[in-house]
Amino acid sequence: MEERVFNGEEKEEEIGFEASLRPLSLAEFVGQDRIKDNLKVFIEATRARHEALDHVLVHGFPGLGKTTIAYIISQELNVNIRTTSGPVLERAGDLAAILTNLEPRDVLFIDEIHRLNHVVEEVLYPAMEDFQLDLVIGQGPSARTVKLDVPPFTLVGATTRAGLLTPPLRDRFGVVLRLDFYGPEHLAKIVSRAAKILGISIDDEGAMEIARRSRGTPRVANRLLRRVRDYAQVRADNIINRPVTDAALKMLGVDEKGLDKMDRKILLALIQKFDGGPAGIDTLSAVVGEERDTLEDVYEPFLVQEGYLNRTPRGRMATRLAYEHFNLSPSEQRQQQDLFEQKDPES
Repeated sequence: MEERVFNGEEKEEEIGFEASLRPLSLAEFVGQDRIKDNLKVFIEATRARHEALDHVLVHGFPGLGKTTIAYIISQELNVNIRTTSGPVLERAGDLAAILTNLEPRDVLFIDEIHRLNHVVEEVLYPAMEDFQLDLVIGQGPSARTVKLDVPPFTLVGATTRAGLLTPPLRDRFGVVLRLDFYGPEHLAKIVSRAAKILGISIDDEGAMEIARRSRGTPRVANRLLRRVRDYAQVRADNIINRPVTDAALKMLGVDEKGLDKMDRKILLALIQKFDGGPAGIDTLSAVVGEERDTLEDVYEPFLVQEGYLNRTPRGRMATRLAYEHFNLSPSEQRQQQDLFEQKDPES
C-alpha cells in the first residue's frame, strides 16, 4: 500500500513528535495573531481577578493547533490540565470522576467535543454554568438525585465540526476561537523553530519550500520536515536547503503546489471520469477508494481553499485551476472523452 503523507489518522510516534514541538506560551505560538491578542487580554484579566477563565471553544480543520492552544491556556494561567475526548466519556460517571478531581481554576480539555454522548452532555451543562453535578443514584422507585459541587474550572472544547455541536452546549462557551489556515511565512517560522529543536541544519529557502507545500497546516509542515530530515541524513549530509527539500518532497509525491497522490487522484477522477463534475461525495469516495469522512475532513478543505475544487448542491466539481494544474482545458478534456467513447461505445 502506498504511504499517504496527509493521512488523517496519527500513529503514536507522530503524536509524540508533535508534542515535542508544541509551543508552551503565547509568545512562542506562531500565527493566528488575532486569536493570540484576544487570549492574552482574557488571560491577563482572569489572572488579575483570580478566577477561572471562561469556557473556551476552539474549532477549525485538523492540525491547526487546537490542542496546542489548550496547553498554552493552562501554562499561561499556571494551572493543571486534564485531557480527554468526547468518545471516551461514555457515562455520566466518567465525567463526574474527572470533574471532582480537578483543582480550582484547572483546565479540562475535551477533544472532539462534538462526539459527546448526549447523556454526558446533559450532565455537563450545570457543571459549566453553576459548577455543580446533578447525578441520579439508584434505579426505579429508590432512585434519587444528588448534587455535587465541583471546583471552578475552565472547559476547553476542540472540534473540527462546530456545526455538529448542539446549540445549548455551544451557547455555554464564553470564548469561541476559529483557527484559520496559516500563510507560508508563518509556516516557515514554524519549520525553522522545529528544525532548531530537532537539531537540524536548514536554511531559509528550505524552510520556505516546506512551508509552501504544507497545505497551510503546521502539523503537515512538521511531518514533511521529518521526512525531509530523513532524506537529508541519507543523501545530503544532514543539510536541508531548497534543492534537497525539492528532491525529498518529489520522492514523497508532493508536488510544487502541495498536492499529494490522493489530491491528484481526486481531481483526476473528477476530470477524467465525470467530465469535471458534478459528482456526489459517496460516488467520488468509491472511485478513489477513500472513506467519505476522510475526503471531507482531510482532503477537501485544502482543495476548496486553494480553488481546485467546488462544493455545490449537486456534488463536487473540478475548477479551471484544477484543469490547468494537469495542463488540460475543459474543452480538451471533453474532446478526449468524446474520442474515447467513439472508439469504445460500450464503455
